[in-house]
Amino acid sequence: MRKKKLFPLLAVSLLAIILTVTTGCSKDSKATDETVATIGDEKITKDELYEVLVQSAGQEALTAMIDDKVVVLELKKEKVSVSDKEVDAELAIYVENAGGQEAFDAALKTNAMTEKEFKENIVDYLSIRKIIEPRIEITDEDIKAYFEENKESFNEEEQVAASHILVEDEATAKKVAKKLADGEDFATLAKEFSTDTMSAENGGELGLFPRGKMVAEFEDVAFSMKVDAISDPVKTEHGYHIIHVTDKKAAKKAVLSELKEEIKGLLLEEGVQVEYVNWLDEVKLDYKIENSLLTK
Repeated sequence: MRKKKLFPLLAVSLLAIILTVTTGCSKDSKATDETVATIGDEKITKDELYEVLVQSAGQEALTAMIDDKVVVLELKKEKVSVSDKEVDAELAIYVENAGGQEAFDAALKTNAMTEKEFKENIVDYLSIRKIIEPRIEITDEDIKAYFEENKESFNEEEQVAASHILVEDEATAKKVAKKLADGEDFATLAKEFSTDTMSAENGGELGLFPRGKMVAEFEDVAFSMKVDAISDPVKTEHGYHIIHVTDKKAAKKAVLSELKEEIKGLLLEEGVQVEYVNWLDEVKLDYKIENSLLTK
């Protein structure tokens, strides 16, 4: 599945937001004399902060805001629309690439963004893509050349899907192993005993992983096991693991015929990023744009 990135020029920077808020106050109003910081008897006012922000990055932020307004006007003029189905399909790609819904939600929280806001960004991206895509031509020769240049990255490594129960000491590991030998459920025991709290919630599931992702002792055992087998306790720097191999995926060499659509998607996405700049420069010529910061 191809990796996705939100269209960078459609994201409003924090600085732009600050500038918008501060410029909402008249320079003659008392609000601009508001103190935003004090150092002993000295103070920094909102006016002073505003001036520094404008001098340091005001032009960059304002240019981005102007570009954003032009995009909005063009989308309205072209009557571009994006359906909920299209948004949901694109969102699903991001969720999968993040490692699942839980990991995606955690990433949103880290970036102080709601799913609703994320979907709004997706609408912006898909709208732009609908305008830009007809300007891009991708040939079979382009696809073949990209494949040859990046063939190694498309090769699939050998992978193992496994679950584990991690405990701190050998005595507990033997106790859990005995319960498994007596027929108790692996997932239930993982939730009860595993100190790896993140995987324990999912019955110890770690998903598919290639070599190099886990500590050596864990990997050596996991890759040597048969599907559905459960290991004896394995000691690593993290404690004692009991490993349950649930699936295996053999290494596979990349084949162009199986990757044509994926590569076309990657090339199209790269093309949109590049062509967006050309398109924006063109459509901006249709507008009378006055930027007062350029004269200062």
